Amino acid sequence: MKFQTADLCDAYGEQVQVCEPLLRSFGGQVRFSGPIATLKVQDDNTLVREALETLPEGTVLVVDGQASTRCALLGDNLAAIAVNRRLGGIIIHGCVRDSGQLRDMDLGIMALAAVPRKSRKEGKGERDVHLQFGGVQWEPGCYVYADEDGIILAKQKLTVE
Repeated sequence: MKFQTADLCDAYGEQVQVCEPLLRSFGGQVRFSGPIATLKVQDDNTLVREALETLPEGTVLVVDGQASTRCALLGDNLAAIAVNRRLGGIIIHGCVRDSGQLRDMDLGIMALAAVPRKSRKEGKGERDVHLQFGGVQWEPGCYVYADEDGIILAKQKLTVE
């Protein structure tokens, strides 16, 4: 779908939430959208892998890593799962690694930063929960739209004119 977040903001006004500009693009796709699924984790990416292996095609995985910069929650191996399963994208309130490889992947990825340290594998965290970061409420089933100008959320799928 061809869209621009600026145009969607103009057309839908108060019906959309605008995420604060704290995340940057790491993937090969700058523009992506889809219904969201959510995770809340702390320095552990076991649930990230499980979600990437089970989410429906087109879904955007939103991970609240609680702004941790201690380790990466996504690297090229997990991103390859998302590409192969044709997910809509990944948004992480935390870090990624293997950023050179992520840049070459056909996937939208937004995160705070890159860090080389891998995460723990303890299986701790929560799935399908309401999240709050970037000044917006991330609710499972909402729709997210991301491009060069930023990230917006809507309760329903938006029509592009």
